[in-house]
Amino acid sequence: MAEKTDSIMTSYTEKLTMGICKILESSPGVTDVMFEEKRPAERHMIVNWEQKNGCTLPDDLKNFYLMTDGFQMSWNVKLNDAPIQVGSIVINSISSLSRQGGSHTYSLPNAPSLADLDQDTDEGSKTKSYQPHFDSRNAIFELDPCNGNGKVCLVYKISKPGEVMRDPDIWFLDRALYWHFITHTFIAYYRLLLCHLGLPQWHYVFTSYGLSPQAKQWMNMYKPITFNTASLSEEVDSYVNKLDPNKIFKSKNKTPLTKKKLPPPPAGTQKVNPASAKHPSHTGITTRK
Repeated sequence: MAEKTDSIMTSYTEKLTMGICKILESSPGVTDVMFEEKRPAERHMIVNWEQKNGCTLPDDLKNFYLMTDGFQMSWNVKLNDAPIQVGSIVINSISSLSRQGGSHTYSLPNAPSLADLDQDTDEGSKTKSYQPHFDSRNAIFELDPCNGNGKVCLVYKISKPGEVMRDPDIWFLDRALYWHFITHTFIAYYRLLLCHLGLPQWHYVFTSYGLSPQAKQWMNMYKPITFNTASLSEEVDSYVNKLDPNKIFKSKNKTPLTKKKLPPPPAGTQKVNPASAKHPSHTGITTRK
């Protein structure tokens, strides 16, 4: 009976992780692939969360929580006989799906909040209207803490006060508090999460400034197939001098005109006497004796 239960849990884990545990275990240098099994969230917990926040969870995220109340997986790499954590995949539980920007940063009553900072940045720069805001225009919930490199959030758009919010989008908030769109659905984000194996800073692939050099190294080592190496080569080429001397000095590279050689003098012609050439006035004068 116990063996049957273990086989069921193993099959359940493989389906939930889409087999990336075996892929990581077979990768060179990877050790300690750990997946934390969690109990499914109870349905009344989901209902209480929706009533408390005035939001309706999308069906794909709701079904995910009914299978497991959150997700946590990590793996290490052995360097110099010492394991260091490289990959980390986290999805918050339903109880940790907390709202962002609603409270003050500090406990002081007059301390600035994220909504105040959001207003200041909007006045100083021309941000697009569809981007999330920390004020009453959006309801934002932290889905993935990204190991301190930012936050992945469920973003609901509030059209009318008191209206139940539906169909959230998923955005990435970097450490400079700039927003970057990722996907429209949770299932699409979940696939991206597993596809990138929880590598450090993989969310910055969706930003305009891209990955750091260290993150690119980890990408090339453990994700060489799905990682877009074309963009990496373009960035490297951007630092190379692309001047074409043939185009710059085009006017100076014209073929020189060949001078026509004069034909040699015919044989038998008399040479001019240099002495007579010096005194041309005496030529042709005869004296009578």
